[in-house]
Amino acid sequence: MSAQSSYPWAGQPRPADTPGEAEPAGPGARQRRPVAKGLRLAQAACGAGLAYAAVSVYWALGGTWLLDTVGGTLEQQGRAGNAGIILAVWAAAVLKIIGAIVPLAAVRVTSGQATIAGRRRVRVLAWLEAAILTIYGLVLTVAGLLVQSGAIAPAASADRRALAWHAYLWDPWFLLWGALVTAALARSRQPGAARIARGR
Repeated sequence: MSAQSSYPWAGQPRPADTPGEAEPAGPGARQRRPVAKGLRLAQAACGAGLAYAAVSVYWALGGTWLLDTVGGTLEQQGRAGNAGIILAVWAAAVLKIIGAIVPLAAVRVTSGQATIAGRRRVRVLAWLEAAILTIYGLVLTVAGLLVQSGAIAPAASADRRALAWHAYLWDPWFLLWGALVTAALARSRQPGAARIARGR
């Protein structure tokens, strides 16, 4: 019995080399790496957003720990159980949860089988979120740090404890979240796949 009859694939690609079983090469293989990196960054952004949402949920449920670090109406009316403030805090929590999920969905849809139009809508929404979070966090963080450094004098009635917490935690948290979303979207971009799709 010849080697070819004993091994039907002799002289032909082995079963492990057939399409669907071997590691794909070419543009598809190169696209996996940026998507994987983008996914990890999107997961980090999701974690940052959910953690921030958890703080809002805690306050909405009546918790008061660190409430004095935000100052203003939220602290005063929140402690008093004002229904309007509590509703606003719940709304903020829901928005933060949605904001935590959107970047993750945008990166996953990049590597999935969604239509081009569907991908574009999700990613545009995620880029809009990234811009809002980053700009908002950056402006408030810079302003807060300038106040803390003495470059800007706060009002005499300002809550200095709340100003410090905003400068060093609450506002930079938005900035970090926005930076993670931006990085996730940038790393998961697939220009090669877009060109292929347009050429079909």
